Amino acid sequence: MTGTARTGSRVPARATLDKAADENFPVAPFFLPRAWRDDLMAVYGYARLVDDIGDGDLAPGGADARHLGVAPELADDRLALLDAFEADLRRVFDASGAAPHHPLLHALRPTVRRCSLTPEPFLGLIAANRQDQLVRRYQTYDDLLAYCELSANPVGRLVLGITGTSTPERVRRSDAICTGLQIVEHLQDVAEDLARDRIYLPAESMKRFHVAEADLAAPTANASVRALVAHEARRARALLDEGTPLVGSVEGRLRLLLAGFVAGGRAALAAIAAAGHDVLPGPPRATRTNLLREVGAVLRRARREG
Repeated sequence: MTGTARTGSRVPARATLDKAADENFPVAPFFLPRAWRDDLMAVYGYARLVDDIGDGDLAPGGADARHLGVAPELADDRLALLDAFEADLRRVFDASGAAPHHPLLHALRPTVRRCSLTPEPFLGLIAANRQDQLVRRYQTYDDLLAYCELSANPVGRLVLGITGTSTPERVRRSDAICTGLQIVEHLQDVAEDLARDRIYLPAESMKRFHVAEADLAAPTANASVRALVAHEARRARALLDEGTPLVGSVEGRLRLLLAGFVAGGRAALAAIAAAGHDVLPGPPRATRTNLLREVGAVLRRARREG
């Protein structure tokens, strides 16, 4: 019976980790040292789970709520789940030895200790998902950038922490890449986000391109929506370009990993362009061939700039 319970507790955790295959970029590719792969997957599991809580995408059955000690009647209360998740996160950093309850947070603890990670990036991701429950529209591009500071940039900072390569300049470049990747994801998921009553396209940009919310609910994008998406895609590309020198600032397999992150964003932007910037029928996805082509382009640029 104990064995059955333990196996059951791993089911939602495994389902969360399996979502790594659907990301625009490789999360923990095979060519990295085993320790890095384990640590990156531990951080990915944390980031994916907090997003799933914020989006209401947890595995059915309520196992995550039970792990977090949330009463069954509050299992659909996202803010209550996020509060419980933060309390469990604090156990990861608890020097007194109190163990976290959720399996993914239990798996995160060795990574935090081995890499001397601090709570701030993890708390930023929780804050972003709390904000998602309260803020559903963004008036300006700067407002959106402030959201990305919480929702995306902590991930890059954690990657630098895991690999022991963090410097102020690398953090600045990493932030640009992560914000760019977040904007790309927002562009891919316009229809999905609208179904959740969220719009991550700045209202000032929508006004500039004469796009109404009703236009985003159409089966396909009209000319105004396409122009708006193209505009935001250029902003995302500029951020990726700003961050790309980070790739050339490191060596070896880490360089290849970071090139994969940037290339994933660039390939997704190419897929959006190939769709005529019509993202409403569904997320345009890059092919593996295009992703590899972009990895090569990023690495060539890194060699030139290095």
